[in-house]
Amino acid sequence: MDAPKPAHPHTANRSPRPLDGIRVLELGTLIAGPMSGRILADFGAEVIKIESPDAPDPMRSWGHVVERGESLWWAVQSRGKRSLMLDLKDPQGNEVFRRLVREADVLVENMRPGTLERLGCAPDELMKLNPGLIVARVSGYGQTGPRSGQPGYASVAEAAGGLRHLNGYPDTPPPRAGISLGDSLAALYAVQGILTALYWRDARGGTGQVVDVSLTEACFSMLEAAVPEYAATGRVPHAMGSRLDGISPSNIYRSGDGDWVVIAANQNTVFARLCKAMGRPELAADPKFADHTARGRNQDELDAIVAEWSAGFTTPALLSVLDRHGVPNSRVNTVADIAADDMFRERDMLVEVPHPRLGAVTHPGIVPKLSATPGVIRANGPTEGEHTRQVLRDAGFDDEQIRRLTERGVAR
Repeated sequence: MDAPKPAHPHTANRSPRPLDGIRVLELGTLIAGPMSGRILADFGAEVIKIESPDAPDPMRSWGHVVERGESLWWAVQSRGKRSLMLDLKDPQGNEVFRRLVREADVLVENMRPGTLERLGCAPDELMKLNPGLIVARVSGYGQTGPRSGQPGYASVAEAAGGLRHLNGYPDTPPPRAGISLGDSLAALYAVQGILTALYWRDARGGTGQVVDVSLTEACFSMLEAAVPEYAATGRVPHAMGSRLDGISPSNIYRSGDGDWVVIAANQNTVFARLCKAMGRPELAADPKFADHTARGRNQDELDAIVAEWSAGFTTPALLSVLDRHGVPNSRVNTVADIAADDMFRERDMLVEVPHPRLGAVTHPGIVPKLSATPGVIRANGPTEGEHTRQVLRDAGFDDEQIRRLTERGVAR
């Protein structure tokens, strides 16, 4: 396997970056809130991650691999951020936080609704200090409604929002995806909301506002046709395993090597190309398969035809013949397969970032790619309180004030 691409160009000091000059305060743990901060940091925002001195983000020790006390997941999830350990429950710490808020553009938090208010830092109070502040709030069920006060995790949100019901096979318990999908979806919506609010504030002369993101609603928004079709007809879609009901051929098929390969040829012109690849061009004109609706009605028969054909090839040969005929396809990749794939390396999606204790950590690259203002992976996730003193100095605290704050344990 070839080595991942080195950090250049992502870790190089390149400018301009689209969010240069934007200051973000991150009050969040684990996945959804911190992932939002990570994306903003990738595109140039100064993200100050604020953690409690007595309860740092559990992500620092999460993941399957922790080397020399360093979580590889933490290195990625908090990349490019500055670390400030600050006790917001302490009156002095709370006042430090308010001072930071005055100079911030964005606050990202994913605590249970009501926590920020109990700290005396409700959005309306913070926006009195800084009318342009954008407060992005990520929670299980949103800031309002009958369940707003309940805790919510990705797995729960995926169930409540309808995604889990559509996953798996009809006669088996609905499984989860192998990732915290609900958290990632919510993070993407939070970033979308933040950027929209920044545009409103800076390009349209607007003010700050609250961005309210619910993990459950983020999952619900992915249901495609389910909502209008149920409202119109009462149809409730169900899990279909490796395929979608009525969309054919678009499934996984085994090669002769035993690998699973996705072949997606449900559009008429693509199906005709698949038929030529299989040496059976007449199938494209067969009334049972001649159009989208007919193929959907005869999905089982068509899947069996494609499966029998694909089993006659080694995986490389199968992928090659599909590529030659312009039929969308892919082996179902493991992360090891991805690491060996030239496409991911050449697209800068495997990037080595130097680490002072581990040598280097391989990061997933930045999405999307911007031609004029590309994102930058500036550093791995920081150590606890790595930037506390510098952040406080930047906020106007002198060395004596910083000494008193740190001696009392308010900051660390």
